[in-house]
Amino acid sequence: MANSNDNWFQTTAAREIHLEQLKQAERFNGRAAMLGIVIGIITEGLTGAGIAHQIGLGPLVDGYAACRTQFLPFCF
Repeated sequence: MANSNDNWFQTTAAREIHLEQLKQAERFNGRAAMLGIVIGIITEGLTGAGIAHQIGLGPLVDGYAACRTQFLPFCF
């Protein structure tokens, strides 16, 4: 009887620890994403280049250049 209770407590504790670690990781990821967006917006304000241009995806959002690539099947 004591052995089954010990196993239950161990598996429950392990599950709770794992869930807490997942919460911490997701909280960190969310904060890092928010920080990245804020830095991108500040950089856009200082340089005039949009976030897509800052990370090298400018041709995808520029109409003419996007039509000349294989990335977009349409032109705007």
